[in-house]
Amino acid sequence: MSVKRTATIVVVGGALAAWLASAATSSREIAPAPITRTAPIEVRGAELAEEIARLHERLRPTAMPQSPGRNLFAFKSGGARPATAAPAPAPGLFFPAPPVVAAPDSGFRLSGLAEDPGPDGPPVRTAIISSPTQLFLVKEGDAVTARYRVAKIAADAVELADVNGGAPLRLVLK
Repeated sequence: MSVKRTATIVVVGGALAAWLASAATSSREIAPAPITRTAPIEVRGAELAEEIARLHERLRPTAMPQSPGRNLFAFKSGGARPATAAPAPAPGLFFPAPPVVAAPDSGFRLSGLAEDPGPDGPPVRTAIISSPTQLFLVKEGDAVTARYRVAKIAADAVELADVNGGAPLRLVLK
């Protein structure tokens, strides 16, 4: 090899090495990390106390509710109904009902009772009766099956009358 050719290879190789070295490093200066100053504990405590006081003011109601007798679970917009006492039974007119025994093979069970305010005042009761195959929501006079009709719904029991003339069936809420 000639000296000229060797010198060219060394110069080109040096230039290539310088170019790669300059590409791998940056000449930019790294900015120093910003210095954050934390507030003293006394100042932060005062700010926290102000925030707590503001939140406590928002939690205290300043005005009374407009209708304190309002029922949140009623779907009609009526005022509070005055409480009326149930009429006392007249003395000597109370006839106890004959005991009605539930048939053990009826398959009916009283699951629950619902009560809605009636249009004239007395409540309208709905009985929830379950059988092995169905669930019935019935009121007085409704048919439970082709055999039974609801005769009476009390506060904790339902009396089903047999339309074929058989003994009535009494279901008690357990």
